[in-house]
Amino acid sequence: MKAIILLALVGVMVMAVPFKTETSTQYTIPYNDATARKKLIYASGAAYGSNPQACLDKVFNGAQLRRRVETRCDASPTDKCVGYTAVSTDDKAIIIVFRGTTNNVQLIMEGLETIFTYHTPWSAGGVVSTYFNDGFLNLWNGGIKDDFNTLVAKYPGYQVWITGHSLGGAMASLAASYITYNKLYDNTKVQLVTFGEPRVGDQAYATSFDKYVPNGFRVTHAHDPVPHLPTQNLQNYTHHKAEVYYKEKMTKYLICDDVDESSFCSNGNVLPDGSISDHLNYFDVNVSDLGYSNCAHA
Repeated sequence: MKAIILLALVGVMVMAVPFKTETSTQYTIPYNDATARKKLIYASGAAYGSNPQACLDKVFNGAQLRRRVETRCDASPTDKCVGYTAVSTDDKAIIIVFRGTTNNVQLIMEGLETIFTYHTPWSAGGVVSTYFNDGFLNLWNGGIKDDFNTLVAKYPGYQVWITGHSLGGAMASLAASYITYNKLYDNTKVQLVTFGEPRVGDQAYATSFDKYVPNGFRVTHAHDPVPHLPTQNLQNYTHHKAEVYYKEKMTKYLICDDVDESSFCSNGNVLPDGSISDHLNYFDVNVSDLGYSNCAHA
């Protein structure tokens, strides 16, 4: 069912074009492959489990979980949105993580509400999926806001790392936009790194995101179809910058940041049927399995 839903929604894609590396040096926290590969993907995976501390212990040096927050995120009473906060004194980083899609029902809800139905005005500009908006705000007001305020007061000057996989990446995008637009923290010390993030809002949202979040990175993997949902021809959904594109083995990457949607990264290398495996697996690990196994193979 999951594959059928995703493949049907991907539908209209662009033809492949030659590769080109497009990079910029405007970042105050540049993208770091080692941090994404060895820490943030595990932090994102940890959100799928009930004990994020178990994963944090294996990939960070002394990182401490602040709190795991669980709230309702859609019309199905059994589907929950999850996020957590932590701090790594070794990295001098406050970490905010959002969980991705967990089952077919939740994926169906995302597709219906994101593409065909509801949109919500976003305070920083533009409109975003009501589904993503509500999921983020429920978690933010359900405890993440209080934890964030406590941590930034206790650890002034630390960087703030925000991450998530799939649905979690969409909510992480909103978190980065919300924190920087509302000047809750110095935006030069905030970094977003997501994995397999779908499109979150319209062109105006993408433009406002690029303005307020100078260190935003969307990691994409080969033929992962989710970053191409919903398609751009539906209600003006557009990605924000910057895309970090890895091919199949995820050994080398391109950063495309001159425009919000670049044909030199994943938009120019999409298979008609996509690859669910490329969405589930980043850096040779199944992201959700990391949490379920407490990062047993980290």
